[in-house]
Amino acid sequence: MRDKLLIDSAIRWLPVNLATFSLFFIEGIPEWVAALAMLVAGGVSTFAIVRYLQKNCRICALEEHPLDPTLQIANETLPYLRRGLNEFTATKIVNIIKEITDVSAVAITDREKVLAYTGAGSDHHQPGSPIITDATKMVINTGILKVIANRYGLICPVAGCPLESAVIAPLKCQGEVAGTVKLYQTKRGEVSPTVLKLAEGVAQMLGLQMELAELDRQSQLVTKAELDALQAQINPHFLFNTLNTIIMFSRTNPETARRLLIRLASFFRYALKRHGHFNSVREEIEYLNTYLILEKARFRDKLKIIREIDKNIYDCRVPVLTIQPLVENAVKHGIHPKQGQGTVLVKGYIENQHIIFQIKDDGVGISDERMPHILKIGYGSGNGVGLSNVHERLKGLFGEDYGLKITSVYGEGTEVIVRVPLVCEESENKEAIVK
Repeated sequence: MRDKLLIDSAIRWLPVNLATFSLFFIEGIPEWVAALAMLVAGGVSTFAIVRYLQKNCRICALEEHPLDPTLQIANETLPYLRRGLNEFTATKIVNIIKEITDVSAVAITDREKVLAYTGAGSDHHQPGSPIITDATKMVINTGILKVIANRYGLICPVAGCPLESAVIAPLKCQGEVAGTVKLYQTKRGEVSPTVLKLAEGVAQMLGLQMELAELDRQSQLVTKAELDALQAQINPHFLFNTLNTIIMFSRTNPETARRLLIRLASFFRYALKRHGHFNSVREEIEYLNTYLILEKARFRDKLKIIREIDKNIYDCRVPVLTIQPLVENAVKHGIHPKQGQGTVLVKGYIENQHIIFQIKDDGVGISDERMPHILKIGYGSGNGVGLSNVHERLKGLFGEDYGLKITSVYGEGTEVIVRVPLVCEESENKEAIVK
């Protein structure tokens, strides 16, 4: 097609170029004048050919590649389909499709009802209404795209409905029809090939994204299994050491022993109950504080804790059991082996639409030989399980760009950085957490 346009344009300007070239053979016209005329004519004709091709090839591109908008739709809808197909995500998707394309209305259904609708006729085509058209039911049952060329096939009971035609394409996930996507037109006549191919492309793209979302959900299940494993492997040494501390205080200070026993029960209640993948920073810090109270009772003046937590993140969501295992690792492997007092700094703040947690200790540090292995699953004698578990869960939930960032200087200390996307909820309870 492009070659034909190029030839057509060249033929259009051939007489002009030949006439200009003939000036070289006319007596009395200096050669520099003929050369200048030839140069000008060549430039003008070249510019005209380029403009001609731009104009016509744009039309050509739309006719031969009607799926170009699909790429933009794919880019903008992927973040929503990762959450699955429901009324919320479907509403976002139909709005994106309507904005990018020139169709009159867009609808998405599951197998039983309309999940979302936008465009002409939205005053009576409402989300949540059951599927009534035979054409849509047929597409769901057969998995074959269907074109409705006139308004009578739409079976709309509302008089004056502006919809005249539609393309109904099946949304397939792993070979099964999960719903449909519908592109409507308000003008009478046959559905254009552009809209037809656009519907096919959008349906295929959405189906592929649904399959990716399902794979992501399976990955989330694996992550949940890792979380369950973490909950089931509460460090027995911590339990025995805490019980020994409580026994000691039961002889010298029964009231302190009672308070520590209550804290220990609270610690295990939080660790072992099911939370899902996320919890508020407030609850995570409260859990951390319970752990630190128990450890302070054991280590006393040997352990110093500094907290610098921005109160603006208390109601933000973070993965469950993210902070405490890292602080426990700092206490157990950084401060405990150190001679004299050690300090653990716990910072939390917002930076570039992310929550950043910094856990830093001035303990014994990590040797260069161990450093490449500390995030490997199962490395060490149970010492690195918490680190590797948190590291893998962060990557599983947010992607490979996330995970623990660890730096350490042997003999001086270790720093662990956690970065998670900023997701906060408004809360009326903004009181300070328990210290």
